[in-house]
Amino acid sequence: MDKQDKQEPGYFEQTGQMFQQYIRNRLLLLKLLATEKTARLASLLVIFLVLMMLAFLILLFISMMAGYYFAEVTGSLFYGFGIVALIYVLLFIIVFLLRKKYIDPFITNTIVRVFFDKTADDEHTEGSK
Repeated sequence: MDKQDKQEPGYFEQTGQMFQQYIRNRLLLLKLLATEKTARLASLLVIFLVLMMLAFLILLFISMMAGYYFAEVTGSLFYGFGIVALIYVLLFIIVFLLRKKYIDPFITNTIVRVFFDKTADDEHTEGSK
């Protein structure tokens, strides 16, 4: 056996191995960060859906109460529940007209904030640069 065969890998081989390990570590870090952001977004979505379901039930019962109240005031179930329906039609029109100016940017900004929210690790790495 030659002396060269027993020697440790040279500088360039070690550097190449270290570079490959660095790339693998960076890819793993990116996968972990993407998983964390996706999990946070999914968590927010589930919480939002549960809150919306509860809000829907509350709104449903309040609407029924308002319908019967207006029915008692007007003396007609038709007019009582018609007033409640008219209120909802007006709310629908208002939300439809204001969605591009207020609702779309709010949702977009919330999603962007989740994905680009600085964690303690991000702040630590930026501070060391």
